[in-house]
Amino acid sequence: MSPPAAPEGNTPGETGTSGEARRVVLVTGVARALGAHFARAMAADGTTVIGVDLTPPRHDLGAATYLRADIASPAITRLVNKHRVTDVVHLALVSASGSGQSRSSLKEINVLGAMQLFAACQQAPTVRKLVVQSSISVYAASERGPARFTEDLSESHLPISGLGKDAVEVETYARGLARRRPDCVVTTLRLANLMGAGHHSQIAGYLSLPVVPRVLGFDARMQFLHPDDAVRALQLAADVDVPGTYNVAADDVVTLGQAVAMMGRPSIGVLREALPYVMPTARRAGIVSFSRDELDALTYGRVMDVSRFAAASGFRPEHSSRAALAEFVAAARPGPVSAARIDAGLARAGSLIGRFADLTGRSR
Repeated sequence: MSPPAAPEGNTPGETGTSGEARRVVLVTGVARALGAHFARAMAADGTTVIGVDLTPPRHDLGAATYLRADIASPAITRLVNKHRVTDVVHLALVSASGSGQSRSSLKEINVLGAMQLFAACQQAPTVRKLVVQSSISVYAASERGPARFTEDLSESHLPISGLGKDAVEVETYARGLARRRPDCVVTTLRLANLMGAGHHSQIAGYLSLPVVPRVLGFDARMQFLHPDDAVRALQLAADVDVPGTYNVAADDVVTLGQAVAMMGRPSIGVLREALPYVMPTARRAGIVSFSRDELDALTYGRVMDVSRFAAASGFRPEHSSRAALAEFVAAARPGPVSAARIDAGLARAGSLIGRFADLTGRSR
C-alpha cells in the first residue's frame, strides 16, 4: 500500500489561519505495526502526524503523513525544525527478531538513532514533549530477581546483551535530555512483550515452534501487553503530562507451561547449558538467535510491577496477559495437541466407535 500523500494547504507544522501554532507529532518507526497503529490513532482526531522511517510503512497510516527519513542522520534535525514539531514519539526500538540485521547494525539503529533524534529535540525550541518506547528487556532475569520488577532499576539487574542493553542506553539519553530541557516533558514507557492476533515477535515465534524447547526444572513467568493497549498507553503519555519512567503491561501472569499448553505445542526439556545449541531449530523456523538475557528470561521469567503508571495516569489495560495470548492462539495455526484438535480427534473416534457398534448389532 502506498503511503498517503501530504494534505493540501498548510504543510505540517505551519500556523493555521488563527496564527496559533498547531500541534505536530513526529512518530518514528512507522514501518512496523506498532508505529503505524499509533500514528493512525493519533491522526484520527485531526492532529497533524508525521511518520518517519527508512522503510515505507506496510500498514495503513490513515491521515498521518509518511516521510522517508533516517533518524541516525543529522537531517532529522532539519526535519524537526522545518515542520515545527511539538511532540516526538520514538517507536523505532528494534529487536533482533525478524530484522535480518547484524547486532552492530541494530545497535546503530537503536542507540545512535536515539542519540541523534534526542539531540534534534534538544535543539528545537518547538519540541515540548518526548515519549520513548522502551522494553521489559531492561530487566535482566535471574534466579535472584524479584517477583515483580519496579521502575527503580538497580545495577544488579542490568542486561548485558541484546535489546535490553540497547534500551538501557536509550533511556539514559532520554533522561539526559530531560535534565538539559526541563521545559520538555520526557516520558519513557517500558512495554511488556506485545501479544495479540497476528502479532509477530520473537516470543510469538518461539511459542509457535512445532516443538518448544524448555529448560528442565523451570517454568518461566511471563507478562504480555496487547498491541491495542500499547497504543492506548502511548496516546495517554502523548496527551497527558506524565514525566518519568513507567512499566506498562497487563497485571496478570502466564507461565511458560501454560502458554505452551494454550498453543497446543508439545515441549521438550533441555538442560540450561544446552539451550543455546537447541536454538538453531528456532533459527530455521525464522527466529534469529536469542541473546543470553533472552534465554535467561525463558528460564527464570520476568514480570513487572505496573502500579506506578496506573497511579500516575489512570491507565488500565483492556486485555489481560491470558486474553492477549488467547487471541494470538485463536488466530495461529493449531498445534498438534491443541484443544480443538483433541476434541476433533475424540469426535472422530466416537463416530468410528458408533459405526462399529452399529455394524456389530446388525451382524447379530
